[in-house]
Amino acid sequence: MRSVHHELPAASAGTQRHVRSLHFGRGESGRKAYCQASLHADEVPPMLVAQALIERLSALDAAGAIAGEIVLVPMANPIGLAQDVQGTAFGRFDLGTGVNFNRQFKHLTAALIPLVEPRLGADVAANTQTIRTACLQLLKEWRPNSEAEALKRLLQTLAMDADLVLDLHCDNQAVMHIYTGTPQTEALRPLAGYLGAQALLFSEVSGDDPFDESISRIWWELAAHFDRRFPIERNACLAATVELRGETEVTHELAEHDADALLAWLRHLGHVDGLAPPPSSGCEPTPLEGVEPITAPMSGIVVFNKAPGDWVEAGELVAEVIDPLTDARTPLHARASGRCFARSARRFATRGMRLAKIAGATPYRSGKLLSP
Repeated sequence: MRSVHHELPAASAGTQRHVRSLHFGRGESGRKAYCQASLHADEVPPMLVAQALIERLSALDAAGAIAGEIVLVPMANPIGLAQDVQGTAFGRFDLGTGVNFNRQFKHLTAALIPLVEPRLGADVAANTQTIRTACLQLLKEWRPNSEAEALKRLLQTLAMDADLVLDLHCDNQAVMHIYTGTPQTEALRPLAGYLGAQALLFSEVSGDDPFDESISRIWWELAAHFDRRFPIERNACLAATVELRGETEVTHELAEHDADALLAWLRHLGHVDGLAPPPSSGCEPTPLEGVEPITAPMSGIVVFNKAPGDWVEAGELVAEVIDPLTDARTPLHARASGRCFARSARRFATRGMRLAKIAGATPYRSGKLLSP
């Protein structure tokens, strides 16, 4: 194992943060997998899963079982981790800019097209390498305006030439679920099976350029742009955001289960030597456009009738909001059937607050599809 410390530019005088990346494998096959934990720094379960992965990958590396390279960033956001505001962790948004740490990564497609067009040819493998080299060149030219932007450039650069990218998160209260791009849905089914995910959510463009999409989306967009002129592998990089249940589910048992599931996935794809057990059939994928956010139409006490993992029929009561000033009770019903895969841990809502998310099969939303 090789450990690399990457310095971030100081946000103010007398401060300095860094990110640690761990590199496993012999680097002989040309294949690369990348995994990072807790880009939203107040989401702790991914960091514990990363600890379990370090133990397993170190042993595999020592045994010579990793022919390519596996890069693990076990704590991806030192900026957010330091944002403790009067005893409350505040790791989702950069306090300096107000921007979500998992939004506004660099979308490279438009800049890539004129850069790679003169260099592409008939060899799909050569085209893949050309595109990756051009991506790294564009990221090198990115001049960040803040420490948070510098962090985003670093993480995107570490992952940009990978064949597989996993961004480990968790939700407020949730069951295991996964987000990925529409062209990659079938390829991600085994991962959902290994992890026991109860929702596999897909979208062509989810909005606001989250990390995983910034790495994978360029491939199907370039393939569509050049069409039959040049062969481009649409899934040259499989990427997904994995939501490891809820934020308080921090146990060694769960972390070891999840680390074993991720290793089975790596074996399944050939990044680690050995035979992987067959994955379970898993859940049926559903469009991100079909996710129904249950929102509070008023402020009040929240009483849930449905928990993460419950199946919800159309018209069923999901939650009730009680106004303590007027005693009015507002029931909130599901518009369509689906799996309740996440809900808020807060029990007093402000107007417009998202209370729960239900994975429905029929798309009906558009625009920015992710939570703020």
